[in-house]
Amino acid sequence: MAKSAALVTAILVAGGLAASATFAAQPDAGGVAALMRQPAVKAALEAAKAGEPQTIADQIRFCEVPAVEFKEQARAEVLKKEFEALGLQNVHIDRAGNVLGDRPGRSARPHLFWAAHLDTVFPEGTDVHVRREGTVLHGPGIGDDCRGLAVMVAMVRAMNTAHVQTEGTITFVADVGEEGLGDLRGMKGLFADHKGDIDRFVSMDGTGLGIVNTAVGSHRYRVTYTGPGGHSFGAFGLANPIHALGRAIAKIADFQVPKTPKTTFNVGRIGGGTSVNSISASAWMEIDMRSRDQQALADVDAKFHKAVQDALTEENARWGTPGVLKVDVKLIGDRPAGHTAPDAPIVKTALAVTQALGFQTRLGEASTDSNVPMSLGIPAITIGSGGAGKGAHSPLEQFDTADSWQGTQRNTLLAIALAEK
Repeated sequence: MAKSAALVTAILVAGGLAASATFAAQPDAGGVAALMRQPAVKAALEAAKAGEPQTIADQIRFCEVPAVEFKEQARAEVLKKEFEALGLQNVHIDRAGNVLGDRPGRSARPHLFWAAHLDTVFPEGTDVHVRREGTVLHGPGIGDDCRGLAVMVAMVRAMNTAHVQTEGTITFVADVGEEGLGDLRGMKGLFADHKGDIDRFVSMDGTGLGIVNTAVGSHRYRVTYTGPGGHSFGAFGLANPIHALGRAIAKIADFQVPKTPKTTFNVGRIGGGTSVNSISASAWMEIDMRSRDQQALADVDAKFHKAVQDALTEENARWGTPGVLKVDVKLIGDRPAGHTAPDAPIVKTALAVTQALGFQTRLGEASTDSNVPMSLGIPAITIGSGGAGKGAHSPLEQFDTADSWQGTQRNTLLAIALAEK
């Protein structure tokens, strides 16, 4: 575990956040079947399906409000107004930029937090107009995660329409910083602010009906080599930051990592230099390393640091100029790994709900907002929001609305079930 992740975890656990076993008994298959026979719950499921045209309209409307990484405010304000119109209580935007609203139950506990993220991966100026062709919506971010935001609003609307009163309280969260260099800042802020208050957590991210119970951790770094630079002919013989960068990348490309647990590395961006006839004064790269196993992630992280330092030493030695080149290694992303066991009550309930409605699902792994609670031992999963998606994280992203109501209905029932004792 990287130092910053270890520090965050230590602070949050010390604050009592990891203690939530009091409310471990959640509905199994029999309990879910009994829940579905309740008139209010049955009415909520009908409302969730019948309201799908409005859910799709909301999905389009939310998506056409830009939410660039670190600049999610405009979309946050839209969701804040939605939460207020739905009658949620204590609606506010917290210090991280997350939008929160409470739907009180008969009791304060168990306290379920239910989230979908506001931000997208696309730069400012991206055309966010959504185009519809038959059942298919075209637009950047339409599935990831405008779909989650729309379904979250639809769930509250369905429960309100049916006058569902849950046993515990549900706090709905439209959060920031899930994508890219956002580094889960919304979730890290949320869990820091709600020590001991979160008994269960669900994130809706993307499409389909899958259930993620394993959090893939990641370390991301920006590495910058610097030197005096000079003319490619006149100053020939100076150590070259770009050459050092090339040495480092070559070493990284030769890493051997385990297939199980799956562990990956990728140099995703590089840059530097002034002109073709200049020895550069700086060169940089950004690297992403991932694994669901924290030790495997730590191992590839250690290899990376050694490769970076060895490349520096070799480039300086090549030209007999020790100490001329310098390197700065900056941590720009730190997502902790984690796992919610397949037999954990929250997973069993999610499976039971999906199966009770006659839908198919499977367990999987991903890097999502649930990384934070999973790493802290909080019962947590990430689920899809229905429909079928293609091209996530690309301007050509698509969302097929055929039978997308299944996600709205499944997630509505799951929220009601997880708000039970």
